[in-house]
Amino acid sequence: MFDTFTALLDWFGIIVFATTGALVASRKQMDLVGFVLLGTATGIGGGTIRDTLINALPVFWVREPAYLITCVLVSSTVFFLAHVPQSRLKLLLWCDAVGMALFAVTGAEKALLADAGVIVAVAMGVITATFGGIVRDILGGESPVILSREIYVSAALGGATIFVTGVSVGISREFSLASGFLAAFTIRAAALRWNWSLPRYRPRPGRTRDEINRS
Repeated sequence: MFDTFTALLDWFGIIVFATTGALVASRKQMDLVGFVLLGTATGIGGGTIRDTLINALPVFWVREPAYLITCVLVSSTVFFLAHVPQSRLKLLLWCDAVGMALFAVTGAEKALLADAGVIVAVAMGVITATFGGIVRDILGGESPVILSREIYVSAALGGATIFVTGVSVGISREFSLASGFLAAFTIRAAALRWNWSLPRYRPRPGRTRDEINRS
């Protein structure tokens, strides 16, 4: 039952992230090949890096090509339907928030199943949740969302940490998955709604020569 639940979350995350990649392609007015490239890279990019780092080879979409086929089909569908939403950017951001939250917990779960330690599992959750979006933004000529002022990686980190901590202290995996997902999505949603951001570095004037000589 649990394996089925996790698999459903993983598939939903793939579909959502593939959709966000295709929506970026629509904003750039790409052709069908561009849609498929961005959608596929976004859908499987983070998981590919995760599986490579934890040595879970061959990577998941090589073992199960249905993931790759799904990304292609979703991206192709968006090619014909992307004009429907009035604000594709808004839809992109909210779909991305859902995908990020899903991959934060399922990525951490897959790392735990591969016998990774808790710290590595949290890191793999963050990588799974964010690196597909990085690839999408770079290929689409956008500024990567993780480098913007908005809270993004922090939300993925929070969700993965809550999931891994819950499992480590004996809380059921189902409840830990749900808690981690809700935490990551809530943080990201609040950041989108109220423009939350972490404090930024502010340059400060250096010391003068006289101050250095007196020290």
